Amino acid sequence: MTATTPPATRAARILSRPIALNGLTVPNRIAMAPMTRMFSPGGIPGEDVVAYYARRAAAGVGLIVTEGTYVGHDSAGQSDRVPRFHGEEQLAGWAKVAEAVHAGGGTIVPQLWHIGMVREQGQPPFAEAPAVGPSGLRIGAEEPTGKAMDRADLDAVIGAFARAAADAERIGFDGVEIHGAHGYLVDQFLWSGTNRRTDAYGGDPVARAAFAAEIVAAVREAVSPEFPVIFRYSQWKQEAYDARLAGTPEELEAILAPLASAGVDAFHASTRRYWLPEFEGSDLNLAGWTKKLTGKPVITVGSVGLDGDFVKSFQGEGAPVQDLDNLLDRLESDEFDMVAIGRALLQDPEWAAKVLAGRFDELKPYDAAALKTLY
Repeated sequence: MTATTPPATRAARILSRPIALNGLTVPNRIAMAPMTRMFSPGGIPGEDVVAYYARRAAAGVGLIVTEGTYVGHDSAGQSDRVPRFHGEEQLAGWAKVAEAVHAGGGTIVPQLWHIGMVREQGQPPFAEAPAVGPSGLRIGAEEPTGKAMDRADLDAVIGAFARAAADAERIGFDGVEIHGAHGYLVDQFLWSGTNRRTDAYGGDPVARAAFAAEIVAAVREAVSPEFPVIFRYSQWKQEAYDARLAGTPEELEAILAPLASAGVDAFHASTRRYWLPEFEGSDLNLAGWTKKLTGKPVITVGSVGLDGDFVKSFQGEGAPVQDLDNLLDRLESDEFDMVAIGRALLQDPEWAAKVLAGRFDELKPYDAAALKTLY
């Protein structure tokens, strides 16, 4: 920050710039990160979910990425309280969410999700469905406990993502995000720790990316050419924080290039702490490397606005408000294009409005009690 530029002016100038994601113009550089809330009984988002997202759009969030929503495959989920993106009642609920977000001045994309081997048989919403994955392996396991997907399984899941994307466009959403991060199904194919296949979907990074690329291509085919397709990915997993898809920029490019070629319009690079460099010899974070390697717009995420331990903040410990100068510096230098806010925005629905107006002293520190409410 320069001595002659007040914080309020600088934050508004940098964050208020519109950005194009394919045919969508997002009004500013602030996104709401996807956060599983489990407030949708029967997988149906109700009026409380509508109000939850609308509240943040009206307060200045440019792009809302919804909580993860299960695609229409019986093995996709593990809870009947997580919303689904299939079914007449479920989609009717989501249509109301999109309408309310637009009324508040925001844009919105659903995050399309299949959890793969994180699921255990017997869990809702479809108790008889098996856990499926590239090799039937849970993270950290050496022996399969689920089904290694065959050609019919692959096609069924690819079709489920494509149908969900087509439905998203039909009911008024502005794009879609494919969840390829955090150790769930798509990521289980990308990571060698859970992908032990010896066919065309396993082996080197390019082969491990083939399933994700086929999902992207099917989604791209199912929607209009200008409809944005975002792909979220991570190095870390829910049960393996130190896991890495790629140890070098070259390995990362081998994974991302097929996805970009298949039709990804923007990437969402998930890290636990956005300010940490991804590879030795460079200060670029994962989002910065993603933009450098693909040329696509990139969203960064990872403890933005918080100064506290990632894990402890979910275990009941608070996280004080973090200075945003570093974030603004990196956005201004075009290291990445947008920033997704998670826990800070969960705690404080007015986060975007306060930051854009320079009201930093009014920002609320994160309290894990916010996870227990939907506001």
